[in-house]
Order: sequence, then structure tokens, then C-alpha cells
Amino acid sequence: MAEGALPERARRHQELRRSLSTAAVEVPHRRVSDRLVASWQRSEDYGVSLEGVQPLFSGTVDQESLFFECGRQVLADLHATLAGEPVSLMLTDADGLVLNRMSGDAGLLRALDAVHLAPGFAYAERTVGTNGLGLAIADRVPTVVRAEEHYALSLCGYTCAAVPVLDPLSGRLEGAVNLTTWSDQSSDLLLALAQSAASTTSALMLARSSGHRPRPPQRGEVFRVETPRLAPGSGSLDGLGGAWADALGEAEAALRDGRVVAAVGEVGTGRTTLLGLALRHTFPRERILAAAPPAPQDSEAWLALWAPELGKPDTGILLRDVELLPTWVAEHVRDLVQQARVRAASGHGPAPDGVPFCVTTERFDILPPAIAGLVGTVVTVPPLRERPDDVLPLARHVAARARGRDVDFTPAAETALRACGWPGNVRQLTEEVTRAATRSDTVDVRHLSADVLSGSTRRLTRIEAFERDEIVRVLTRPGVSMQQAATELGMSRATVYRKLAQYDVHVPRS
Repeated sequence: MAEGALPERARRHQELRRSLSTAAVEVPHRRVSDRLVASWQRSEDYGVSLEGVQPLFSGTVDQESLFFECGRQVLADLHATLAGEPVSLMLTDADGLVLNRMSGDAGLLRALDAVHLAPGFAYAERTVGTNGLGLAIADRVPTVVRAEEHYALSLCGYTCAAVPVLDPLSGRLEGAVNLTTWSDQSSDLLLALAQSAASTTSALMLARSSGHRPRPPQRGEVFRVETPRLAPGSGSLDGLGGAWADALGEAEAALRDGRVVAAVGEVGTGRTTLLGLALRHTFPRERILAAAPPAPQDSEAWLALWAPELGKPDTGILLRDVELLPTWVAEHVRDLVQQARVRAASGHGPAPDGVPFCVTTERFDILPPAIAGLVGTVVTVPPLRERPDDVLPLARHVAARARGRDVDFTPAAETALRACGWPGNVRQLTEEVTRAATRSDTVDVRHLSADVLSGSTRRLTRIEAFERDEIVRVLTRPGVSMQQAATELGMSRATVYRKLAQYDVHVPRS
């Protein structure tokens, strides 16, 4: 990059180095990374002051979340071992809002107050420019920003190490652990301490989530979508309700008009399936590449897998869960799409402004701004609980795929399936019916898990979950009476009824 094209902070940084190098002081050489220059450029584009921090005070701090509860405990333990060190420990939420702060150094705390690095103030990159916690949140990777690497010159007296914390079940960014010290202090161990605290916080969150399995790490897979690979509900199945058909028609119309489509909805509703089918209907001869976000450190390799295909004739691109992309990746994707549109408009693409490109996200408001600016149409995919007429057609389709032939369902099983709230949506239904269909030629209520029969949404302890599952197992056996079930369970009939009400369990009878 030519010096004239550098952001103002980069030019000031070079001037600072030149002045220091001529002084009688030995300055260790440390190359300014492309990632840091990109952050400086974003800070400049945001209009952040180069001279000093202009704080944004929220005053509203969420202290009820599991992340805050676990993170505060972890940092309190770490603070006890660093009480005599000039280090400030803090938690921030996913937007960079400082939630709490701990330090045994009164001088450091006063200095941090002067630059508004305190609870209730927002320290995101957009607000104060390049800083450790803001860059860690933007790029979703562990980050150290030292002294003069900060964008605002008033922050050059500090060194910050920050590590993002992801929800171990959903993979959502919850916030960050940030450690700040004076810039003349050794920072060699700062990042290691922050990484240890973030890892311990995530592990504690998982331990308090009643034994749920952690979300698999992001793999960044890129695969070609073929019609047989589309998930249940993709349109290879007839008989789905009007809500699905309306969403599909809206997506197809937008694609025909050359707009970028964002399918929004809860995880597992079939967002990717809907967009894959819309692309297939709109561009029947195209190949469709679906890409799931990678671990942040693998972003460059991930981009290299699919980005060269964007804008090629007969190729559609579908990016899943784009809210998980680091800021720089989202901006690179935006630039790629805009370049492909220019090529298409000049006659070197599939059609003028017709670059088939879609994304999925849980909510539009959590889209990276760079991606949100591309979106021309937002299509909402309703959760399965709002599409009760889709449950049985989907269940029969899933069962037939699992067994290679049609599978019967008893009336009691059908009632249970329709009555379930399906918090995991089509993904949960698929897993449930697949498991049941491989156990019997006729799916009965006894082949379904207790989660299907329970309407309770509160988090159960392991003992409660075991008790509920045992009650369901006994009550769903063919021909068992309530008295027989109570005797086998070692409870009175009144206790069984009370437990059924406690766990909101409903067992349909054939």
C-alpha cells in the first residue's frame, strides 16, 4: 500500500517511528500488521477522533447473564492472584460495553477513568477506534494492542490484551475478557492470562448449562448443494404449509430481480434449505456453493475456497450464519460482491446486476454492517412451532429417508409430534424422527424422547432430567396404567401426577 493511501493514524505512526529512531533511544522494530492498519482505516472511516477518546456512556449494564455471572467469578479469582500488579481486569459484552472492572492499583484505575475505560462506557472499535477489546470483538480472535498501536493517541500509554468469549452451546459472541496495563509494563504474559480467563469462563458456562453438549467448533466447510442433499422441507417434499411457500416465493422473486437475499430465523428452521431451493428454482442450471463460517484464524483459507467462484456464470453462493464472520472478512465479502456486480453490469457476469448471492442469519440487526448494506430483501423463515401443519409431512419424509421406505406413525405419536413446541425446529424434528424410525417399523409415542412430550422450557438439573425421562419411559409402555407406573417408579399416583405437572409432560394415549 502506498504511503499516500494509508490511513492518517498509519502516517502518524510512521512519523512517530522516524522521530524515535533519530533519538538516542533504541526502539525495537515491530512491523505494523495488515490487520492493525485495517482497523485504523475502519476507525478513520467511523470518524473516531485521533487525538483522544470521546466516550459513549450507556449506563445500562446487564448483570443477569450467564456470561457475566461466570466471567465475574473467574476474574475475581484471577484478581486475587494479581492484587499487587498494575493490571486491570474487565468484562465487556458483545458490543464492547464495559460490564465490570477490577484492579488493585489505584493509580491505574484513576488513569483508566480519565480515558473512560470504565463500567457503563462503550469501548468498541466504532466508538473509540483501535484498541485491544474492540479489535478482539471485531475480528473474534485473541488480540494484543500495545502502546502506539492504539488509534487514539490518548490511549498510547496502555497495553491491552483481550480474548472473545463464545457461548459454548450456541457459538454466539457473548463478550470479551480484557486485561489492561501500562504500556511500559511487560505484556508477554498478558494475552496468556486473558486466554486462560476466557477459556475458564466458557468452560464454567458449559458446566452450568445442565450437561448440554458444547457446540462443535466452526469448520468453515464449503460444499456444493445438490437437490438430493437439501434438507427436509426443501421442496422435494409436497404438502408444506402456506408460511413456507410464501417465504420461498418471496426469496425467488428477489433473486429474479438480482437482489441479495437474507433469510432470517431461528437456528434449524430451514433457512439454508429455503435459499438453496430458491436458487435452484430461479437458476435451474446453476451450481450452488454453500459456505459455513470458519474459525476466525482460518478465514483466509476459507475465502480462497469459494470467493473465486463468485460471479462466475451458472454459480450461486450461499453464506450461512454470516453474523459469525469477523469484521474484516465481512468487509472483504462486501467488496467481492460489489466487484462481481460491476463485472456483471459490464456484461462479464451472469446478467446485469444478477450475481446470485444469499446469506442466512438469526436476526437482521446482528448482521455485520458491511453485509447488511448489500441485502436487498429480508425473508423471514418462521419457526416450526408456528407451522404445525408442516410437522407430520416433514416427519413422514424424514422417516422414509431414514428407512428407505414409508414408515407408519401411531395416532398417539402423531399427536405428540404436533403438540411439541420444537425449540430446535426442523433440525430437532429430523434428529428425533430419524432416531425413532430406526427403532421400529411403526413409530409410537414410546419411541419418542421425553423432550418431545415435555412442554417445560426451564433448565433441568441432571437429576430432574433423569427423573422425568424415567417417568416418560414407564408411562409410554403399551398398556401400562397409572397405578402400575406408580408402583414401578416407587411413587404414589398423586406424586406421579404432580411430577407430570412439574415437568409439563403430556403422554398421548393410542
